[in-house]
Amino acid sequence: MKKVNYRNLSSQLPLLLLALLLSFSTTVISQENGDAVVGEALYKANCAACHKLDKKGVGPALRNVANKYDRDWLYKWISNSQGLIRSGDSKAVALFAEYNNSVMTSFPGLSNGDIDNILAYTSLPKPEPKVSKVTVAVSNEDDGTFQNMVLVGFVLVFLLLIVMFYLVTKSLTKLSQVDSVEVESKSRKPLWKSFVQNQFLMLVSAIMLLLVSAYFMYGFFMQIGIDQGYAPVQPIHYSHKIHAGANQIDCNYCHSSARKSKHSGIPSLNVCMNCHKNISEYNGEEDLAKGYTKEFYNGEIAKLYDAVGWDDADQSYTGIEKPVKWVRIHNLPDFVYFNHSQHVTVAGVDCQKCHGPVEEMEIMEQYSPLTMGWCIDCHRETNVDLKSNKYYEDIHKELSKKYDVQKLTAAELGGLECGKCHY
Repeated sequence: MKKVNYRNLSSQLPLLLLALLLSFSTTVISQENGDAVVGEALYKANCAACHKLDKKGVGPALRNVANKYDRDWLYKWISNSQGLIRSGDSKAVALFAEYNNSVMTSFPGLSNGDIDNILAYTSLPKPEPKVSKVTVAVSNEDDGTFQNMVLVGFVLVFLLLIVMFYLVTKSLTKLSQVDSVEVESKSRKPLWKSFVQNQFLMLVSAIMLLLVSAYFMYGFFMQIGIDQGYAPVQPIHYSHKIHAGANQIDCNYCHSSARKSKHSGIPSLNVCMNCHKNISEYNGEEDLAKGYTKEFYNGEIAKLYDAVGWDDADQSYTGIEKPVKWVRIHNLPDFVYFNHSQHVTVAGVDCQKCHGPVEEMEIMEQYSPLTMGWCIDCHRETNVDLKSNKYYEDIHKELSKKYDVQKLTAAELGGLECGKCHY
């Protein structure tokens, strides 16, 4: 065991005590100034709806606000701003007038320690902008339907050639047994002449040609009006991946008419401004690897402001609006009746059932084929919820006896009747 030199330890004791006192004082000072990590959560929960750190919003920018006002004054202002204004405080009255007499929400539930944490977060230095090196990935994905059809055609032609050569060879062999001289003269004929003179080969070739042509024509005509995978470029880039995915915004918040109407509707721009009135910059990171930059997203938000006539600097509407010509993606024929409220509200069908994983789509596309066969298959497979609807509970007793089933599907409730969708 190593021997401890207590004489040297006693000589270093004052330095150890000094270091302990300094660390303790640093901890006390850190606690007095607040915890920036805790303050960030408090800021986002209470302040971010109206304030930005480095830009004017509904209220003033809050970066380094602790250096602009006395801390005790900030305690009073945040806890009860209107009470401070009514007391005649000059700073409070001036600030209230500067921002068009906009009433700030009072936060009596925030303690002085909570406010210290928020001020600690707002006192952090502004982060340097990150320069991201990205490459835009161009997707050339294809379902391979056309290639498969061409491949089938080549296989059929190849098989047809084999059959033709076999039959021609067999025919020539039979002729050689009858008259060798005649065979020698005929063997010198071109192959195509022998093929043309053989009526059986001509008949088989004509039938195969008609079948292959019918196959290609059927495949071509069956794709008319089916826009699966259609993803047009919109006048303003809207990322469902950011809104419905990262921010988990409910589909019905924007498409509110889907719950009560036949159509889901295109959200008006004032719905966008409910959030983007105070969100003028993109703050996410996850989509930059996909080839999109913060500057790109900020530019699209600027397009939104230009369309609604919003002056972000003055936080006011100019009154000059520009219509946005959105490109419709999902479009059923005029002779087809489809009711969103019947599926969303009554049946409780999730949006993803028809529209696919919208929360993962950067660019919205038509996920499903939306054909009649696709709808019928869904009606045949979807069981009706009998627990939440008294009408279905009663009718189930009668229909279950009629169809001899334990569970009813939409098809058994009339989901296969032509008049339900075509009228």
